[in-house]
Parts: sequence; structure tokens; C-alpha cells
Amino acid sequence: MSAFLQSAEASTPMWSALAPALILALTGLVLLGIDTVWSEDPNNTVLAGTATGGSLLAFAVTTWFLVAGTGQPRTGGAISLYGSSLVVDGMSLFFTLITTVVTAMVAVAAYDYLDGHEHRAEFYSMVLFAATGMAAMAMANSLATAFVSLELASLPSYALVAYLRENRGSVEAGLKYLLIGSVSSAVFVFGISLIYAASGSLIFADVASALGAGVSGMTGVVGLGVLMIVGGMAFKTASVPFHFWAPEAYEGAPAPISAFLSSASKAAGFALAFRVFVEAFPLGAIPAGVDWVLAFQVLAVVTMTLGNFAAATQENVKRMLAYSSIGHAGYALIGLAALAAGGPNGDVLGASMAHLLVYGFMNTGAFLFIALVEHWGVGRTFEDYNGLASAAPVAAVAMTVFMFSLAGLPPFGGFLSKYALFYSAIEAGFWWLAAVGAVNSALSLFYYSRVVKAMWIEEPSGNFEIQSRPVGLYAAVLFAGVGTMLLLPAFGPVIETAQTVAAALF
Repeated sequence: MSAFLQSAEASTPMWSALAPALILALTGLVLLGIDTVWSEDPNNTVLAGTATGGSLLAFAVTTWFLVAGTGQPRTGGAISLYGSSLVVDGMSLFFTLITTVVTAMVAVAAYDYLDGHEHRAEFYSMVLFAATGMAAMAMANSLATAFVSLELASLPSYALVAYLRENRGSVEAGLKYLLIGSVSSAVFVFGISLIYAASGSLIFADVASALGAGVSGMTGVVGLGVLMIVGGMAFKTASVPFHFWAPEAYEGAPAPISAFLSSASKAAGFALAFRVFVEAFPLGAIPAGVDWVLAFQVLAVVTMTLGNFAAATQENVKRMLAYSSIGHAGYALIGLAALAAGGPNGDVLGASMAHLLVYGFMNTGAFLFIALVEHWGVGRTFEDYNGLASAAPVAAVAMTVFMFSLAGLPPFGGFLSKYALFYSAIEAGFWWLAAVGAVNSALSLFYYSRVVKAMWIEEPSGNFEIQSRPVGLYAAVLFAGVGTMLLLPAFGPVIETAQTVAAALF
């Protein structure tokens, strides 16, 4: 089977390696075409089916490429395209896999969530265009491509957060997201300009070569440029101190978009951060005094601690999940914070990648459960969830799986992904990072269990008037729940693949 896949790959042109991103982009264009030619408001089933079909096709092609070894050492190594501005390798495919499966779940859930709303074609198309940008972020091999792909992912996201035009909270959240995003983009691009001034190139490998050869008199410029790029990455991954937009955006946005941004967008941000700092600023080439590992160690500790402590004080479930996502960004930052010259860097980075895959299922599912509750008109506080399991037991079981998995309890996928992440940090000699992560995980059990306690133990504060069982939302929530459970027995191949493709970067 593997030989067949490799022979099929050998007979296709190199640009076909971009197929997943091209499929996402073409699906977005098709959705706009449907909206253009349809005489009235397009049928929601057609729109949701087209968006889901395109996402699943991109997911299937990505899986095929990953299994066939496209861009991996066993098939000749990474595929460079367009003057090395883009690269297709195992890591880019791994993160594209996360983006496409989250996009598919969001498209299915939006079928019911958008019922009765206008401009649904624009909604679906912007989701697909943002997903295209996220796939491009995973493939970026140049600082210029990195910036363009980041903006391609960000600009539709600003509009999607403010999609509920008659909801003041949604519009305000979109405006705040736009303003903070604009500032972070300016910081990021200014950092790129400083690195270009010092190295004379934007291609990651060329930047690394120039820095390795020495930048006499430019160490301060390089240091400031790296610091600004760290700031740009911190915004996209909702890491401290560029996390302010996340609680507001996630709370005000339509719940499926909250799921999309907190899972797919975060994963894409980490994909870009991993590649930029590992390939453009490798530990062996960066000038003395420019210690970006130390910067990420500080970010990891502060981000996971602030995120978890803030989540523990929330009464709004959706806002609690927003701060929780900030805490999980801190866990994922261990992938960069625990790197060391000569250390097991492939294992550390791969463990972070595997955690982001598991997180993509459990966090998306949690936010889609919020979308389901919003569809029923149930409130957003913990008290509003009291006794909800008596009215919707299947959905409550799925939410319980998500909460315990996010907390890192067995027998759920989140347990093994956190275990692998913390263990890899200990192996690399950063036991204190693992200790901080474990303490924060223990704290997170407090606020995650509050949701479970409210649904299953507390008495209802009123009668739930649940008159519908939305098929799309239920299907997406259950798919995420099953995926979270199946990732426990399937975690072996997941972590092995992640660590193998990560090791190819070093």
C-alpha cells in the first residue's frame, strides 16, 4: 500500500503538494459563486454541505500525503516551492490535518447555528478562506510568506467574530480583535524588517546562515527583531501579554467561530512559531545574548498560570473556556521553551504538536457544546447549566468527556497528550516547566469540574424548554467526543508521527 502511494506521488507535479490548501481556497470561491448565482438566499443545506465536503476532502488528501510520506525524509525530504517561499513537509501536513478537521466540525455545527441568519454564504466562505491562510501558515518558509499567510488567516477572522451584527457584544469583540490584531501585525512586520536588515534575506534557511556567519554590530537589531516576532506569535497563539483579545473575542463571537479560533487558529500560530524559531533562528546560529528560549520559558509559565487562575474566577462558561484556551497555549509553548542544543528537541516539539491535535478535538467539542446550549436559549453561567444533563444526557456526556480531557484526566486523550508533553520536558532537563504545567493542570480540574457538577449534580434552577435536537450541532459535538476518546488508544501512532516529523526540522 505504501509503495502504491509513493508511486502515485512520484507521478504528480510538485505543486500538487499544495492540494489541501488549494481545495480549501477553491471551496471558499465555490461558496461565493453559489451565493452569486442563486436568485434568493442560498439553501443552507447546500452551503453547509459544500463547506463540509471541501473541508473533508482537504482532510482526506492531507491524510493521504502524511501516510505516503510526502515531504518527509523517507521520500526525499521537504518539497520547496516558489523560490523556497513555501515548503511542504511532515510538520506542515500535520498542522493542516488539525486545521481541516476543525474546519469540517465547525461547518457542520454552523448548519444549525446559522439557521435564520443572513449572509450565510459569506460566513462559510470566510471560514474556508481563514482555513486556507492557516494551512499556508504551516507551509510558510519565508518571513514574507509568514506575514501574508498570517494576515490571510486573520482578516476573515475579524469579520467572523463580528458576524452577529445585531449583537452589540459580537460587534464590540470584533472591533477589539481588529485593533489588537492590527497592532500585533505592525509589531510583527517591523520585527521582520529588522531581521531582513541584519541578514539580508527573508527565507528561513538563508536567515539562519547569515546569523550563523556573524552579524557584527547588528546583535541588538537581531535581538529586537526576534523580540518583536515573538510578540507577533504571542498574539496569534493568545499567549501573554498579547492575550487580551481572546476572552472578549471568544465570548462575543458565534460559538462555532470561538471553537475555530481557539483550536485551528491557535494550532496554525504554533505551526508558524515552531518553524520560524527552529529554522530561521536555530540555537546554534543565533547570536549570543539573543536567548529566545528564555523568552518562551517566561511566556509559557506566565501564560499557563494566568490563563488557569483567570479561568478559575469566571462565572460565564464561555469566558471560562476562553481563559482555559490561554492556559493551554502555555502548555503548548513548552514545545519551544524546553528546546536545548543537543537535547531531545524532536521529542519535545513533537509532544507539543500531538497535544495540539488532541486539543483540537476536545476544545472544539467544548465550544460546540456551548453553541448547542446557545441554540436552545440556555444561559451562559454555571448556574444556568444546573441539571442540564436531565434534559440533554447525550450532549452532557460529551461535554463531560471534553472537560475531563481538557483537565488531563484518564482515560481521555488529554491525559496522554499532557503526559507526553510534560515527560518530554523532563527528559530535556526542564523538570520545572513540567512541574509548573502539572500544578496548573491540577488547578484546571477545579473549574472544569464545575461544569460537570452543574450538569449532573445540581438541581435545575428552572425548566429547560428544549424543543429541538439540531442534527448538525449534535453530529459535530458527538464527532468531537468520539475523536477525543479514540485518541487515547490511537495516541501511540499520533505521538510517533508528530515526533518523527518534528525531528526532521533539527
